[in-house]
Amino acid sequence: MTATTGRPRTPTHGRWVTAPTPSFAHLARLSDDTGLFEHARHAIVRREHGYCTDDVARGLVVISREPEPSEELLRLAECYLAFLTHAQDASGAFHNRLGHDRHWADEPGLGDWWGRALWGLGTAVARSPAPWVREEALVAFSRAATRRTKFPHAMAFAGLGAAEVLRRHPGHVAAASLLSDAASTVGPAGSDPRWPWPRSALTYANAALAEVVIVASQLREGGPPLDEGLRMLAWLRDIQLRDGRLSVVPARGWRDGAVRLRHDQQPIEVAAFADACATAATVTGDPEWDDGVRQAVGWFLGDNDLGTPMWDPETGGGYDGLTAHGPNLNQGAESTLALISTLQHARRWS
Repeated sequence: MTATTGRPRTPTHGRWVTAPTPSFAHLARLSDDTGLFEHARHAIVRREHGYCTDDVARGLVVISREPEPSEELLRLAECYLAFLTHAQDASGAFHNRLGHDRHWADEPGLGDWWGRALWGLGTAVARSPAPWVREEALVAFSRAATRRTKFPHAMAFAGLGAAEVLRRHPGHVAAASLLSDAASTVGPAGSDPRWPWPRSALTYANAALAEVVIVASQLREGGPPLDEGLRMLAWLRDIQLRDGRLSVVPARGWRDGAVRLRHDQQPIEVAAFADACATAATVTGDPEWDDGVRQAVGWFLGDNDLGTPMWDPETGGGYDGLTAHGPNLNQGAESTLALISTLQHARRWS
């Protein structure tokens, strides 16, 4: 079972509860010497579904965020980095799906997995305590940072990786160019206060689009106005609050003018919202954004539409979704990484 800290605390249905320390036990359970398995039935790995670059990259993000990683976590970081460099081709594109038989099931491309690979590599460049990890991650990042895609989510994820690189290497020209292009691909907030989102629909990891505009505003040259990203995030926050608790846009998304459904809510939405609010709090110094992080932590701990925890304290795994009938009890990589990522932000109050 995961240990808890004396602080921070977050409200759950009117109670204040202690936010648990992120546990990497289930992440280790889902990993082997090749990478990170995508799916699990309850807490048991389903090897037949293999690995994907998407999840391995997210794994590298959360491990790189750990301020004092254990030897086991450093070993996982090296494994995930090796996976990403193996997935990358000479042009900077990435394979996404690797079978348990160690054969790629696709051709290299520039989908979301390319963007997330850049995010993982960039975070390792900026935050890993191991110099050999930082150096290899920078080589792979620099190769991929020259590529572009028209897809806003892929560009947003890549831009977040570029922002990380710029933390350690402020003069990295390719990273600055990629971050600027990512914000441009997302586009500015709209003028209609009823729907200021730059797209006609909310789909998945929505807050990442607002976050990349916020971080791009900090560029010395070519960055968008900070208010653009903050206005997007504030609107997203407001429409996802229900009776003071977080109720994120479900997997089917929500289109302007359509009826909004309440389920199935996905942990990736909560994690993206926590990331964006933490970034907004850091950039602006406004503690109001910390409330969004608290609401995201609370969603996992039970302050959600059904009042049910969205994680398993015994395994450290995150549940795969909040359905109309309760949690989907499978504990796959994406949901577990979303849990870890969100709980890492609770350290802001410790």
